[in-house]
Amino acid sequence: MTLPEQMASLRRAIRRLLTERLGEQTSRPFMQLLALQSIADGVRSQAAIAERLLVDAPAVSRLVGRLEEDGLVKRGPSEDRRCSRLELSPAGHAELGVLRDALVWTDRELLRHLTAPEMAELKRLMEKLLTGLVQARGPLPVDGCGGPPEA
Repeated sequence: MTLPEQMASLRRAIRRLLTERLGEQTSRPFMQLLALQSIADGVRSQAAIAERLLVDAPAVSRLVGRLEEDGLVKRGPSEDRRCSRLELSPAGHAELGVLRDALVWTDRELLRHLTAPEMAELKRLMEKLLTGLVQARGPLPVDGCGGPPEA
């Protein structure tokens, strides 16, 4: 199996584990939680969320619309009139806590299979690969609101 195949399989296994854990605590779909995480990380436009989550713009529009309906996200003015600036509401921050707790739990589950030094080395190597791949791609695309993505 190639490294990309191994990483894809590992990603699926981790996502399944995480989704099962989240299903015990919330009925909110995983992609909505990932969108909340993106906004909390400083991503402010729908175009930048689409880029980060690797989904198309209409899907993000529906996703953000649902989060706004549920009172988890607020739209505010942006420097570019064509766009709105996304912010988490207090309820959005609370819902994000469910994802963060599940991520911490998942880390502990992974540590059942790796020692702490092995986990640290794996994280270091993954960060090195990510940095190299991002640098090889060139400048980041604009976020759809006239500027580079914030995160």
